[in-house]
Amino acid sequence: MSDGPLHPKTPLHASDEPYTDEQLAQLHVDADAIVARYPVKRSALLPMLHLIQSVDGYITGRGVSFCAQKLDLTDAEVSGVATFYTQYKRHPNGDYTVGVCTNTLCAIMGGDQIFDEVAQHLGIGHDETTADGKITLERVECNAACDYAPVVMANWEFFDNMTPESTKGLVDDLRAGKDVKPSRGPNKVCTFKQVSRTLAGFSDGLADEGVGAGPASLAGLKVAKENHWTAPGNAEEVGSDDQAVAAAGGHQPQPGEAHSGAEGHGTAESAKGEIR
Repeated sequence: MSDGPLHPKTPLHASDEPYTDEQLAQLHVDADAIVARYPVKRSALLPMLHLIQSVDGYITGRGVSFCAQKLDLTDAEVSGVATFYTQYKRHPNGDYTVGVCTNTLCAIMGGDQIFDEVAQHLGIGHDETTADGKITLERVECNAACDYAPVVMANWEFFDNMTPESTKGLVDDLRAGKDVKPSRGPNKVCTFKQVSRTLAGFSDGLADEGVGAGPASLAGLKVAKENHWTAPGNAEEVGSDDQAVAAAGGHQPQPGEAHSGAEGHGTAESAKGEIR
């Protein structure tokens, strides 16, 4: 237990030291660029918190105060956001966050076993970091890649069809400083601070590297294209509720029924560019 009124992992505990003049000057430049994207500056808080993590490696007390002053918010308002989302870390994070999906499908395909064996291999548990500061291990509810279960992510880059042994090899390579290539995406996994800067909205130049979607993800679209299947309705022709009613032969869609405006989105025809 902490001797003070705050839990030691909250982002409001005192920072050890203020930002240097150089750090502060660069933060102001970057924060001004972020704020300029929004008509209301408080809307810039989420990317600014990622910016803080790109400098500090987690959400520090000094980072909370910087965001609050820059956006005319209170420290409490900034803290309330920083403690809500799991991508914002309340304590020093490793260079690489390794997230093992243990949601239903990944779990039964081996995700639970992967987590247990890797946790034992590293000597840490959920949301804990190795002594060398390299790896933070997490259980993840869903990595949105069920077609490649079990899936592991390293700083939110996909590693598909993993096993306990391949995941232990992954964390060993990351700890050794090797360039590690994910299954999809850029040619190597960037550090947590580098990725945090990208999440703040600053391009890393890697957006077009690698494969964005693998064959398993596109299988359904491929079948739809081969069979010339399309969803009913056309999104371009539906511009209002009156047009939707007319397209439905005068029938007003009721709650729970498909609206023709929604049906027109995500058709196989609109996705042709994805699978050519």
